[in-house]
Amino acid sequence: MQVLSTNIGNLTKITWNGKVLSTGIFKYPTSSPLVLEKETVANDSIADRRVHGGIHKACYLFSVKHYPYWKKRYPDLEWNWGMFGENLSVTEMDETQIRIGDIYKIGSALVQISQPREPCFKLGVRFGNQQILKEFIEYGFPGTYVKVLEEGQVSSGDNLSLLKPSDNLLTVHQFFQLLYAKKKDEKILRLAIENLALPEYKRERLKKYL
Repeated sequence: MQVLSTNIGNLTKITWNGKVLSTGIFKYPTSSPLVLEKETVANDSIADRRVHGGIHKACYLFSVKHYPYWKKRYPDLEWNWGMFGENLSVTEMDETQIRIGDIYKIGSALVQISQPREPCFKLGVRFGNQQILKEFIEYGFPGTYVKVLEEGQVSSGDNLSLLKPSDNLLTVHQFFQLLYAKKKDEKILRLAIENLALPEYKRERLKKYL
């Protein structure tokens, strides 16, 4: 896996349900390296820190292998890297293989896979169609947030080197499916609850399904 593009954005004003809001989802490629900090990417914009940024959502990665699928569904958009609000557009990233808890070296930063992205209405705003939320969930390849274990700099062309695989076998893809499944698979459910790399509040919420 390799970083193809580093992306950041400025706050953009949007109107939603009659209210003027700000969003940081409009990210675009930058020629500058990104500095991954403990709770955010330096110089990036986050509008609502209740749902973006923080320890478990410091940086968002999305796989470029999924771009052709979405370009075919939305051919009239002005396409560029960062369309999904990702800070890092990554080649050959496969959510069915990446485990929650895996530790990677990217540039001079050390990161841990923490959780998949759960889409909100702002993705629909970026795509000009709220239907994409349902489509995004059904497609099942959401990219992943990472926890920054060691702050550092990441540039386009940097490799993602797996330093320590998670002992827990739960993949990003499995957990994303679990979140939206009406009937929860007990084996996957237990893997999630036992996975300490996931935010504690998410693990606690899942216990009610046992």
